[in-house]
This record gives sequence, C-alpha cells and structure tokens, in this order.
Amino acid sequence: MATEMQLFTLASLLRRGRALDRLSSALSLVALLIGLAPLLGATAQPLSALFCTLLLALGLGQKYWALRVALDAELFQQLAGRVDQLATHTADLDQTLAQLKLQPVNQSARGWNERGLGALRLLRQQVLWLLAQLLLAILIMLGLPWLSITG
Repeated sequence: MATEMQLFTLASLLRRGRALDRLSSALSLVALLIGLAPLLGATAQPLSALFCTLLLALGLGQKYWALRVALDAELFQQLAGRVDQLATHTADLDQTLAQLKLQPVNQSARGWNERGLGALRLLRQQVLWLLAQLLLAILIMLGLPWLSITG
C-alpha cells in the first residue's frame, strides 16, 4: 500500500515534466518560425526545412509523453490526498481508465509501486524525446558554419 508521502513525492516529481515540456515547446516554436520564414520573404533552404521538420516531429513526440506524464501527476496528486480510501479510489480509477480505453482491463490488478514505476517510465520517455530534440538543435547550431561554407 502506498503512503501519502510516496504519492505526493511521485506527483511532485512527475510535475517536473511541465518544465521539460516548456523547453521543448520553445525549441518547437523556434523551428516553426525558422521553417515558416520563407513565407515572409526569406530565401527557402531545403536543408533548413528538413531540420525544422525533424525538430517539430521530435517536439510532437515529446508533447505526447508530456501529456501522459501530466495526467499521471494529477492522478497521483488527487490520490495522495485520499490515501485513507486508496483501495476504493484505486478501483474507481481502474474502472474509469478501462471505460475510457486508457488502460487495458487486465492491468487493473497492479500495485502502487508498479504504477509508480510505470509513471516514472513515462517521464523517462519524455526526457528521451526532449534530449533527442536538444541534441538535434545543438548539432544544427554547431553544423551551421560548416553548412554555409560548403553550401
């Protein structure tokens, strides 16, 4: 059985995903602005369009995981305040998730330790997508001088 402090701590950790999402959104916005620059009269560069598309695709992948992490953060926060009735709320949660097709029916027997580890896996996925987006952005910035010399 999970304690109130365990659930609060997990919810707090999952809420850190919001800051990661903001960073990814900023990178995606920059990529979108650069990608749309030819509409404002800038010279169209096919390589630039490719890089912007890749940055946006990675940003969308990160956004998917961020939404899932945010949902888990809110659920853990709600349940932490009701730990005295955790068994009842767990059954209600599992039934609701199954009805909304957000969880297979056969996963409802999971314990809270397993659920916590699953939520942390979602956060790790979000971090990996953000790291891929950051790495691509850094490689683009470092490669721009070389691309302008050769291209």
